[in-house]
Amino acid sequence: MSSAPKDLLYTSSHEWVRVEDGVAVIGITDHAQDAMGDLVYIELPAVGDEVQAGDEAGVVESVKAASDIYAPVTGRIEAINEELADSPELVNRDAFNDGWLFKIRLSDPAELEELLSAREYKEQCETEDE
Repeated sequence: MSSAPKDLLYTSSHEWVRVEDGVAVIGITDHAQDAMGDLVYIELPAVGDEVQAGDEAGVVESVKAASDIYAPVTGRIEAINEELADSPELVNRDAFNDGWLFKIRLSDPAELEELLSAREYKEQCETEDE
């Protein structure tokens, strides 16, 4: 099983969330990037876009497939990881740090309670892999 840091929250669609001062930092999990293989292109939302939890917010493409990225929470896009335009492989190398995708200013922090803990996410991944 790929890593799933305990201090993060997760979605069933393989995004992770780290909250820093009312802003959710979003990325795709180690499990997701591992399943996709080498990433070659990442499409991110625009700064200032409003997103609803569950909305498609971007796309990651690998040599194998393309996959949608979903907003795990509702809010306004505060920042995107500009380095990924030239270096999408950062997600493969360090999905939980340098490979973050975008940041959302939280509109409704209560939505965080709907996300999965690291334990719940790992259990979901183990079920998928069976």
